[in-house]
Amino acid sequence: MEITRLSAEGRSRRTAEIREFLRSRRARVSPADVGMAVGVARSRRTPGLRREEVAVLAGVGVSWYTWLEQGREINVSADVLDAIARVLRLDAAEREHLYLLAGLNPPQASPAAGRVVPDGPRQVIDSWLPHPAYLIDRHWNLVAVNRAAEVVFGYREHDYNCLVTFFTGARYRSSLCHWRDAAQAIVGQFRADAARYPDDAEFGRIAADMCAVSPEFAEIWKEHSVRNATSGTKTVAHPEAGELSFTYTTLTLPEMPGHRLMLHTPAAGTDTQERLAALLGSAVA
Repeated sequence: MEITRLSAEGRSRRTAEIREFLRSRRARVSPADVGMAVGVARSRRTPGLRREEVAVLAGVGVSWYTWLEQGREINVSADVLDAIARVLRLDAAEREHLYLLAGLNPPQASPAAGRVVPDGPRQVIDSWLPHPAYLIDRHWNLVAVNRAAEVVFGYREHDYNCLVTFFTGARYRSSLCHWRDAAQAIVGQFRADAARYPDDAEFGRIAADMCAVSPEFAEIWKEHSVRNATSGTKTVAHPEAGELSFTYTTLTLPEMPGHRLMLHTPAAGTDTQERLAALLGSAVA
């Protein structure tokens, strides 16, 4: 719920406060703190995260986040503020402060984590263990991830989107074999998905924001390549388990339009099954 409207003087003070508050919180969080690739931090003139990096990691538009930091009159929601709070590593008091500065009453209780996933897909994801499985929506946002996908691919709480993690996540980038080939494939697949939803402006926003934070994405995006893969192979060089090779299959879900279930199986002729079992055993121990 929006708090009481302020006088012009109060509005001016709150604008200055939210600007300085968010700038100071950005300055204390380094790219490494949020798992961004080392190359993303090159030629950095200011400490901490840039505005566009906070926006991409939080899943909001760069222009929108800039307006928020400038204290402009814009629509805000609890979900978006919580996403920004997670990226900036705000504690409970700081999160409450951000709500007030943005013009919202802080929630009395923490919102439920994650999104509602029907029992059927959830059971498939959980029962796919010890193999990695995860669910993404039409914009490639991670909706549900099983323990194997967390351990193998290094997905963390703030890794909300597969495309963002692929190009900015230091762990994922360093472990994926044949990264350049995979990058061209994933960008081509994202462009193909965008064409299926011509009235959905979110695809364009995501692409524009990724171009702003990743020169490699921008370069590949200009090539206008298109891919459409429902299955394939993926090999990662895990820091503990060594090389893990998987075949993956993509399944669509009639009960969740636009969502896709990504199921990974150890590749035949490799020792991935044994390495994976040992890795998950040590992760649980």
